[in-house]
Amino acid sequence: MVARALRDAGMEVIYTGLRQTPRLIVSTAIQEGVDAIGMSCLSGEHMHLFPKVMELLRGRGVQDIVLFGGKTIPDEDIPKLKAIGMETVFTPGANTQDAIAFIRSHLKRK
Repeated sequence: MVARALRDAGMEVIYTGLRQTPRLIVSTAIQEGVDAIGMSCLSGEHMHLFPKVMELLRGRGVQDIVLFGGKTIPDEDIPKLKAIGMETVFTPGANTQDAIAFIRSHLKRK
């Protein structure tokens, strides 16, 4: 749903599908030259998966890809995720227009 909304807003989206590894996500992002990575996590593994993506990006010397995420993320985990470098986290109830506005505002800074 988010990928479709971003495409409808004129953004190029590279959707890697469900249940991808952090290594595949980072590899694809670098290969495709993306400006942002958006991740959705329903499994409760967000405190492992999101930091691992940040670690792999930093390990590859990537500093300019904006990372954001969302879904069922407990409020108490959001500050921890931001502390590791995630720009924002969208929780249930956020609408796609919020994500579109976020991406546009962050890409203007680049």
